[in-house]
Amino acid sequence: MLGKLLVMLVLAKAAPDAASAATTIPAAIQVPAGAKLAHKFHATGAQVYACAAAPGSAAPFAWTLERPDAILVDAAGAKAGSHGAGPTWTAKDGSSVVGQKVAQADAPTPGAVPWLLLRATSTSGTTGVFASVTYVQRVNTRGGKAPATGCDAKTVGTETRVDYNADYLFFERDASAK
Repeated sequence: MLGKLLVMLVLAKAAPDAASAATTIPAAIQVPAGAKLAHKFHATGAQVYACAAAPGSAAPFAWTLERPDAILVDAAGAKAGSHGAGPTWTAKDGSSVVGQKVAQADAPTPGAVPWLLLRATSTSGTTGVFASVTYVQRVNTRGGKAPATGCDAKTVGTETRVDYNADYLFFERDASAK
């Protein structure tokens, strides 16, 4: 019995998020018609924020997103790539995709960064996991929101890391669609 429980715990930790298979995607971040799901990876890491002056806002200083810093894993829990500034996703095979935000929807989980739809602005590699990606969705986010406090004149220029995880869905153009 104990052995079976340990196996279940290991599998639960390795699997990205069993509940994410039933995720309802908000209309605001739906991919356009003709896009087909090509890859799904789970990201675990941090959203990195920098403290900066915020002229014209209610607060004189604010945490601003500098970059994500995350590892991508596949459904079996194996490392599949990384996610960093750009935003850029790079696969183990060297292919990459850079995205630009098209739309966002509030995350249903408190303290979680928004769910996003991003359009690919460039890809690298003639073959590979990300060579043909056209859209990226970020869903099932947990954590990652900028701190509400701690950014002031004394901390300008400092960075803080906020743990987060999310599922990233990578879409390609469906060549069979008419």
